[in-house]
Amino acid sequence: MLAMVRVSDVADEEAPTVLLVDNNKMSLHRLTNIFRQREFNVVTCDDGDRAVDEYIRLDPELVVLALDIPSLDGHLAALEMREHGNDCRILFSAPKRQAQLATDATHSAGAVGWVEKPITASAIDSIWSLVLGPIPDAPGLQDLDNIHPVEEMIEVEVDEGPLPLPLPSIEIQTLPQPVIVGQKTQPTKRSSKSKRLLLVLVMFTGLGVAGWYAWSNGLV
Repeated sequence: MLAMVRVSDVADEEAPTVLLVDNNKMSLHRLTNIFRQREFNVVTCDDGDRAVDEYIRLDPELVVLALDIPSLDGHLAALEMREHGNDCRILFSAPKRQAQLATDATHSAGAVGWVEKPITASAIDSIWSLVLGPIPDAPGLQDLDNIHPVEEMIEVEVDEGPLPLPLPSIEIQTLPQPVIVGQKTQPTKRSSKSKRLLLVLVMFTGLGVAGWYAWSNGLV
């Protein structure tokens, strides 16, 4: 879900700016009307991480911050804002069931206070002197790295070692093809010559034997 940021300006360019952070559209609409009546320039946001970026960009006079917002909850977002600007004036908003959580977050982040949701104009009026009062210290900043550690990209040089030696070339010898029993093969020229030579020798041997037999019997 994309974070939404809306700006609602009043006629006076010197008017203070309030950053309203809540993912409930009805709450944002109600808060926008309340602070426009107080002649604030209003910027709204529905995402905690984006709210920190908007705070750094705008440097608003006041931030009204819900605790239950996506990506970065209100407590962590407030601590991030206080880390970037120690004079950050933050007012938390939370439902009654989160009263203890809101009280603890108010102390940890050094917020000026917290207001119960749904927020009304009379509720803001009742704590307005507190909103304009001194900004408390934020003891939670000491534990911010443990609560919300930031991963750093560390470049590690890897020693790959010497390059491997090339493998020696291997001469591949062609093995004789196996003879399959029953498969007809064409005789080679060399085998044909050998058979003819053997036939000639047999013939001459036969003639020699016949001649010797005739001579020995007085036939010649």
